[in-house]
Formats: sequence, C-alpha cells, structure tokens
Amino acid sequence: MTTRAPKSSRASRYFGAASVARAKAADVTPANPNEIRPATREETFPVALAAVLLSFVALLFCFSHGFLLLYGDAVAHLGIARRILDSRNPGLVQLGGVWLPLPHLLMLPFVQKLEWWQNGLAGAWPSLICYIASVAGLYRLSRHLLFPRWAFVATAFYALNPNLLYLSTTAMTEPLFLALLIWTTLLTVECIAAIRAERPAVASSRLILVGIFIMAAVYTRYDGWILGAAAWCVLTFVLARNQALWRRVVPAFAVFTLLTVAGPISWLAYNQHFLHDPFDFIRGPYSATAIEKKTMPPNGHHHRGWHNPAWALLFYTRTAQVDAAFWETGFLVMAAAVAGLVLAVRRRMVLSSLLLWIPLPFYIYSVAYGSVPIFIPQLWPHSYYNSRYGMELLPALAIFTFIAVQWLEGRWGGKQPLVLRLMQPIALLLVVLNAFGMMYHRTPLVLKEAQVNSTTRVAFESALARQLRILPSGASILMYNSDHVGALQDAGIPLLRTLNEGDYDSFHAALAAPSEHASYVIAITGDPVSDAVARHPENLTELSILCTTGQACARIYQSNRTITSPVK
Repeated sequence: MTTRAPKSSRASRYFGAASVARAKAADVTPANPNEIRPATREETFPVALAAVLLSFVALLFCFSHGFLLLYGDAVAHLGIARRILDSRNPGLVQLGGVWLPLPHLLMLPFVQKLEWWQNGLAGAWPSLICYIASVAGLYRLSRHLLFPRWAFVATAFYALNPNLLYLSTTAMTEPLFLALLIWTTLLTVECIAAIRAERPAVASSRLILVGIFIMAAVYTRYDGWILGAAAWCVLTFVLARNQALWRRVVPAFAVFTLLTVAGPISWLAYNQHFLHDPFDFIRGPYSATAIEKKTMPPNGHHHRGWHNPAWALLFYTRTAQVDAAFWETGFLVMAAAVAGLVLAVRRRMVLSSLLLWIPLPFYIYSVAYGSVPIFIPQLWPHSYYNSRYGMELLPALAIFTFIAVQWLEGRWGGKQPLVLRLMQPIALLLVVLNAFGMMYHRTPLVLKEAQVNSTTRVAFESALARQLRILPSGASILMYNSDHVGALQDAGIPLLRTLNEGDYDSFHAALAAPSEHASYVIAITGDPVSDAVARHPENLTELSILCTTGQACARIYQSNRTITSPVK
C-alpha cells in the first residue's frame, strides 16, 4: 500500500518532517520497518499489555511487603478522598487544601471500601491505570522521534524503572501526572502535525483533547499549570502561522482555550469560596512556605538552593539521575539526554516534544524560590526528602537519551555493520541490568525515602490505632486529622465518627468546649486539639498517654458529660 506524498512546508523545520508527512497520510503502512512515524494501535497494544503485567507484579511485591502506605502523603491523599463521602459535612468542601483535587476524585470509587482504604489498594488501582497509560503513551510519543527498535528500548527504560513501579502501587500523584505530561505532549505533537498537514477535523479533535488533558494536569499538580500554559502557547503559535486553517478550527480553539484557563480560575474560585483566600495554597497554613517555617532548624538556615538557581539545578538534576539510573551511571544518562536535546533542537526534531522538559525549570524555580527543598543522600545534608520529584524528568531522560544513542548508531553503523546489529540488543540488556541494579544493589531512592521517613510515624500511628480500637463502637471522637489520619485508617474507624478540621464549624465549636461535643478527645502535642484541651480541660478525664520515639505524645481523654447523639 502506498501513501500520498506530503507537501513541503515550513512545519518540517519546526516540528519534524516525519510527523508532518505521516499526518497527511490517510492510511499509514510503512514499507521500511525502521521508518520514524506515528505508532499504530497494533504496535501499541503489546506495549500496554506488557505494562499491565509489570504493574501487577509490582503490586504483588509491594503489597506483600507492606510498602503501599509508607508515604505519609499517600495516607493523607487517601484520607482526603475518603472524607469526601465519609464525613459529617460531605461534599466538595472536603476537597479543600493545598493538594489539587483530581487524584482524590479518582480514588473516590475505591476508597469507600473500608478494607481498601486500610490496606492502601484504593490508591493503587488509579495509579496502576496511570502507569499503564503512561507506558503506552511514551511508546507512541517516542515513535515520532525514534526508530521502532529504539522506541522500544526507550519505553523499556521508562517502564522498568523501580521507583516508578513502586509509585504506581501507591496513592501518590506522580504516576497520574506523568501520564498526563506524556499524553499532553503526545497530543500536542499530533495536533501540530495535523495543522501542518491541513487536516482541520483532526486538528480540532486534538485541540479539544489537549485542552481536556491540560485541565486534568492543572487539577493534579501545580507543574500542570506551567505545562498547560506552555502547550497553549505552542499550539497558538503554530495556528497563527497557518491563517487558512486557523479560520476552520476557531470553535475548537475557543474550547481549547476555555479548558486551559478554566482549571486555574476554578481552583482560585474554589479557594476563595471555601477558604476565603484564592491563594490559600500559596500562603495558607498548609502551603509549602508554612511547612518550611515549621520544619526550619533553630538556627534559621534555609535549605541549600534557597535563592540560588545554580544549586537548585544541581539538586534537581542529581535527584533525577539517581531516580533514573543505577549507581553513578545517572551522569551518563543525563549527559546523553542533554546531547539528545541538543540534537533535537538543531535538527528541528518535533520540537513540541520539548514539553517533556517542563519539570526542569519548574523545580529549579520551586527549590530556589518556592520553599520546596529536595534532599538526597548523595548531597549534603545527606538525608531523604522529596526525592520523588526527580521522577518527573524520567520521560525526557528516556526519550532524549536514545535520540543521542540513535544518532551514534547512525554515525557508526554505516562503517561497522556489526555495531548496527548489536547496538540495540546491548542497549536493551543494559536497560534491564540498570533496573536490576537499582533493585538489588541498593533500595531504589524513592522507596528508601519512604522507608526512612515512615519509621517513627508508622510506629506511632499503629500504637495509637490499637488504643482507638478499644474505644466503644460508635463513640464520637474529637481529633485533628491532618497529621495522623493514618491511625484512624489503621483502626478502621469511619471519619464520620470524628470531629475534625475538615468540618470547619463543628470542629471549631468543639475546640471551644471539647467535653461537650465528643465522647473522646485525642490530643497530640502541638496540634489544635491539644491547645484546646489546655484551655478547656474541664470535664475531661485523661485515660492514657502514648509516646513513641520521634513523634509528639498523644493523650486520650474521656468526656465526663453524656454525649446524647453518638455516631454509628
């Protein structure tokens, strides 16, 4: 079968001749198996199936080892999703906070099953689906830049990453955002190819899809706000250079623009309506700035990288290297990815794929000016904090590293046929060895951080859960949930039984008179309930004190008053 010859256009200089040419073809059946072209569904299906198998192997391993709830953030995400329906004041108001709402909405159908909330599976199912989608999307995107054999190796490098496989079994937001980052970039590439090929129907559909994915990214992580703005600028620039097609896609472009701006505007409006400050996520009590002030050492020293973009660049790129590669081979991977980036820019190879690099400037700014420290054991102060942020550069490292390798193959393969025959199998073997090295030489960085930072929290919450199980069934409990909702999760106590900060009016009324609003009061040193008990100790009897290493002490009180309406 033959394909129609594409018209030459200036698009080939900016966004890749191969993508533009293939976008014009109504039916793509290449004669050359090494042709760089969009992937077909038949090609993508085996990749997605392999991702399904990998994801379930990862889930079985992590579930059997108790890894699903190591991250305190994962426990908190599940708690937020649970309280949307399991609360004294259920509904959209429970979405409030610094964290964006889409991850919690995706967990909502699963987290209402008590056992899945307790064991963490409620967060694993959405993350596994996102992992599978991201692997399939990365393969499809890489086919716009790489030969099939190198697209397969790049996808394997991404899919076999142990840190990603671990995160795909948790309630963390990285798997979802990576899927949205990859698919937003892929759809942008396809939309641009359709615009240059003057296919208005395809361009219109892709514009609307990009808008939907941007809105989803905006509702997932704040990186998505920058991704959305960048994708909108790229597509607007391309359309502005094609006035004839512009007039034919105006309705779709209007919808695309509306979707792009609707996400940020609606979140600002939500914060204003429920929290009375549109920028609560920036300057509120749970913002990154407020958290840094609480955790700052007594000497007042900020983290290294504070107001220093050079140090921020070093910390973030070093973290991305350790997240992606075994031992110190991360330096080689980063160097190859940068070389691939230079090649892509110089050769105008689908430049819209550069959207994959959006996390780099975002996190440089966040570390330097956004109160977002990153600590890894390879750099001072040699500890663990936010190492998972480096994972967002993994798609860029996977694809652009093998752009450089493919270029090397082209330089050497013509003179050395043996090199051409062996280079891809050797590269694939190294990818597999890299994954095994990361798993067995030392614990993958993201998992190691979760293990190190969960030790004292898990011990404290398990001990507190044992105390909570002793309380009478149906008794109401006054407890601040933002820090240790994991104790209620472990004990299997519905959030409806608790008076907590998620129910603003009833919680603050209970703080003014703890004994009159709850049968039992859980006061953890330093939290609002502890302060309320110190101010209003009347009619409260202390039952027990629970202290564990590295955590504040918890005091359990019983009200001497009769609570007339226990929650069942």
